[in-house]
Amino acid sequence: MVLLDLLGRRWALRVLWELRDRPAPSFRALQAACGGASSSVLSSRLAELTAAGIIERSEQGYRLTEEGRFLVASLQTMNAWADRWAERADQALP
Repeated sequence: MVLLDLLGRRWALRVLWELRDRPAPSFRALQAACGGASSSVLSSRLAELTAAGIIERSEQGYRLTEEGRFLVASLQTMNAWADRWAERADQALP
């Protein structure tokens, strides 16, 4: 439940999504990629995700830790389900 609480906070999943393939070189770059996250909210999410051991700041910028990469890989199953669900919902529309 603690993980779901963390991931359910505004912008948390978006941060993970933006870092899934490559680090963000700076706070501003990550903020731009997140398209609309306020500085204060993004800063809070980064602090929480860092404290949880999911992301870290390195010389390359913000990036997923090994645990973060494992988490993102685990979320791919949910993403696949969501794609199927969206397809069914689209087919149900008149």
